[in-house]
Amino acid sequence: MTQLTIDTHVADIVSALPQSTDLFRKLRIDFCCGGKIALKEAAEARHLNPAEVLNHIKEIEIKQERRDSFDPTSFGNKTLVAYIQENYHESLREELPALSPYITKVARVHGEKSPHLLCVQEIFRELRTELLEHTEDEDKNVFPLILEFLRNPTDELKEELRPRVFELEEEHENAGKLLFELRDITNNFVPPNDACGTYRAVYARLEQLEKETFNHVHLENNVLFDRVRQAI
Repeated sequence: MTQLTIDTHVADIVSALPQSTDLFRKLRIDFCCGGKIALKEAAEARHLNPAEVLNHIKEIEIKQERRDSFDPTSFGNKTLVAYIQENYHESLREELPALSPYITKVARVHGEKSPHLLCVQEIFRELRTELLEHTEDEDKNVFPLILEFLRNPTDELKEELRPRVFELEEEHENAGKLLFELRDITNNFVPPNDACGTYRAVYARLEQLEKETFNHVHLENNVLFDRVRQAI
C-alpha cells in the first residue's frame, strides 16, 4: 500500500491512484489545476474532514490491491465465472461511464491544440460500447450456457456453445486492437510535459483499463474457454 497521508498533494494521490478522481470530483476537490496542494488543505477548503476523505481514498486503494492479489486460475468453474463477473464485468460497468466525462472534457479543452485527443474520444466511445454489450451478453447468455455445459457436456449444448465461444474470442481480439490504437495514439499513455491534472488522470486510467482488460481476457480465453474446449 502506498504511503498516502493528509499531507500528500492531491495531484500525487491521483497519480498513485487514478480512480481517486471520481471521489475528488464527487467532493468537488480540484485535482486538476488546483491539485498542487495537500489533501488536508484541499479538504478543509471544502469544509470536509481530511481524515475521512483519506479513509475513502484508502478504501479505493485496498479494493484495488485485493483484486491484484488473487490467482483465480485454480478456481472451480462457478467460482471463476463469479470472479470474472464481480471483478471485471461490474468494474467495467462502473469505470467506463465514470471515465467518459473526463475524456470528453480533455478532448473539448485540448482537442484543438492536440487533435489526436478527438481520436482518443472516438476510439474510447467504440470500446465502451463494445465492452458493455460484450459483458452483458456473457452474463445473460453465454456464461450460464458454459456452466450448464461443463456440468453436463451434451452434444446439443456443445453445438450451441462452440460458435458462441468463437464469437466472444473475436470480440476480445477487436477490443485488443482498439486498446492498441489507444496506446499508439497516446504515445504509450505518456501525457505531454505541460498536461493538466485531468489530462494526466485520463491517460493513467486508460492505461489501467488496458491492464484490467488484458487480465480479464486472459482469464476468459486461456482459462475458462480452455476448459470448454477441453470438454468439447
